[in-house]
Amino acid sequence: MLKVLKFGGTSVGTIESLKNVKAIVEGLDSPAIVVVSALGGLTDKLIATAKLSADGDTSYREEMKGIRQRHHDIIEALVPAEKQAKVSAEVDALLDQLEERYHGLCLIKLLPDRTLDEIVSFGERMSSVIVANIINGASHRNSLDYVKTEKWFNRNIADRPLTDRLIKETFALPLEGHIVVGGFISKDRDSGEITNLGRGGSDYTAALIAASLDADLLEIWTDVDGFLTADPRIIKDARIIPEMSFVESMELCSFGAKVIYPPTIYPVFHKNIPIKILNTFNPTAPGTHISDNVYDKGTVRGVSSINNTSVVTMSGPLAANVAEINSRAYNVMARNGISVFMVAQPSEVNSLSIAMPAADGEKALEQLVSEFSPELQSGELRSIDKTDDLSVIAIVGEGIKSIKNLGHDILTALADNGIQVKAISEGTSETTVAILVASENIKEALNITHSACFH
Repeated sequence: MLKVLKFGGTSVGTIESLKNVKAIVEGLDSPAIVVVSALGGLTDKLIATAKLSADGDTSYREEMKGIRQRHHDIIEALVPAEKQAKVSAEVDALLDQLEERYHGLCLIKLLPDRTLDEIVSFGERMSSVIVANIINGASHRNSLDYVKTEKWFNRNIADRPLTDRLIKETFALPLEGHIVVGGFISKDRDSGEITNLGRGGSDYTAALIAASLDADLLEIWTDVDGFLTADPRIIKDARIIPEMSFVESMELCSFGAKVIYPPTIYPVFHKNIPIKILNTFNPTAPGTHISDNVYDKGTVRGVSSINNTSVVTMSGPLAANVAEINSRAYNVMARNGISVFMVAQPSEVNSLSIAMPAADGEKALEQLVSEFSPELQSGELRSIDKTDDLSVIAIVGEGIKSIKNLGHDILTALADNGIQVKAISEGTSETTVAILVASENIKEALNITHSACFH
């Protein structure tokens, strides 16, 4: 059975957590590919130190000493004595290169994007070398050799066909032993410059490798026991979700659950390779199993929320023409790079509400006023208004529309507790019911909603 395991920054952040990683991998029945992030918190530290350097602030040298010491402490504590000199030399060479980059930035007092991309790559380049030498019998492969990107509208995106071919060439199957690689990092296929895969990049590296090699399972090891029915910091009786579908996991994450970043798991989703979410700090917990199977269709799987939301509401006769107003509004949002959380019809007749991140609210309002200017002048639309300080609650489960009276029961429970629902979206998705409340009520509303769904 071929497994790809991904360990995030918290899993490789300390000597104790790295002991857990070692025990988990060495306890496997067969060789696996292990994808690691930079040491916990290091990527932010690398970026902050780069900014110090570019400002001409020589205190970057003290930060650099701390970065160097942290890596050496881990090598000394966990790498077998006979390997320490070799590993220290390899990591020191990378640390020296990193310090040279900082020195260069301090001289030119600029921080080019490509230099920052190279600087943040050092985190995974060093952690993967160290972890490969902590795990008995493991070897190291450099992700820069086989994860390739291309420019797409000034963004770096994975060149899937090339990366797929290089992964197959790099990892000969069956594996003879564990192989450790760095997540997140990549190289431009044309220029050879170091790039990265962006947010959720280590998950994406693991998913690309799993998909290319037709792995049996992708395990994502993090610092939680799996997906929970709600945020345990808000909902005291939140419980682990043992099994869920790909769609349910992506919907929950799209609406605020921070377990995985949905775009990064598309490669395994399309190959129907199951994912398991597990806890490095509690490895015996069963975790959450994600696959294309729909378990207990017509059951609420979880509740999540997004704060800092604005809503633009369009009112007037045209709002009754849902097909036209949706099409035009979505096109405007897409052209301007604005994410839409939900589209709902409030209780007011002939009105339509569109929810988006608060940071995009003003732009969304301007663009919609411009797009529907003729209708505002003719009276087909009476007004286009923006409301801030709102939150979206999403109730997720495949086949959720088949749950009798779900929306009614939630609305009743909220109303009984004096919480006004600004809008509800029940008809646009087979998987999600979304409701809109004032941000000041979000914690109470989440608790009431969770109780209504999980009696």
